[in-house]
Amino acid sequence: MMLTEKLEQLKAIFAEMEQALIAYSGGVDSTLVAKIAYDVLGDRALAVTAVSPSLLPEELEDASLQAATIGIPHQIIETHEMENPNYTANPVNRCYFCKSELHDTLKPLAQKMGYPYVVDGVNADDMHDYRPGIQAAKERGARSPLAEVGISKMEVRELSLQLGLSWWDKPAQPCLSSRFPYGEEITVAKLQRVGRAEIYLRKLGWQNLRVRSQGDTARIELPPEQIKDFVLNTDLQTVVSAFQEFGFMYVTLDLEGYSSGKLNRVLNPQTLSVKA
Repeated sequence: MMLTEKLEQLKAIFAEMEQALIAYSGGVDSTLVAKIAYDVLGDRALAVTAVSPSLLPEELEDASLQAATIGIPHQIIETHEMENPNYTANPVNRCYFCKSELHDTLKPLAQKMGYPYVVDGVNADDMHDYRPGIQAAKERGARSPLAEVGISKMEVRELSLQLGLSWWDKPAQPCLSSRFPYGEEITVAKLQRVGRAEIYLRKLGWQNLRVRSQGDTARIELPPEQIKDFVLNTDLQTVVSAFQEFGFMYVTLDLEGYSSGKLNRVLNPQTLSVKA
């Protein structure tokens, strides 16, 4: 199916909904959904961003700016997944408890405000990865128009570019809890430490990156083609000193380079085969 046809199908979905509340993180997926929803529904579409310690402050700023650019009404709420020991214990299905908290907050809000649908930015590629959070959203009645129409991550970016969204190539930025190996307890202090480290590197000009945290060690992941440049043109001791000020004891550079979902390698094939 042509991308133009998929776009028309997306518009038709929102036209049938008549009103929709968008679970809006500010990432490229949910922002495209918000854009199309607003184009079809106008003020009958509402973007809602959930704030918690696992969201970088800069991501909230981006989300607010993007919503204002689109024109869609934007509301900010708080979620409290950090109060759930099932979440902070960081099991392999941690995302299930995160999305449960999110949609247990969004669904009653939508009902109270008269929105019959809660919509998220899950795309077709997400359906083929280990994403336990998708199941939590489904159980609470959320819809995923991008996945319903079969729009991939690459097509999300292509559509965003076609629609004139300047952030079409924005790097993926999952929640900060994804920086920790399964089984390592997540705390607010650890999330803040990782967040400050990533912000520090981005201010140095490195945008597409991860700072993985394991115990007292930070592992910097950069695209493989950027590793040599980082080593040769960065004051490594200054980086180490900054990270130690943030609370890390050791700082390492992953020679393999950045790879999304790398921490899922520890999961057995049976776990990975459980798709939402």
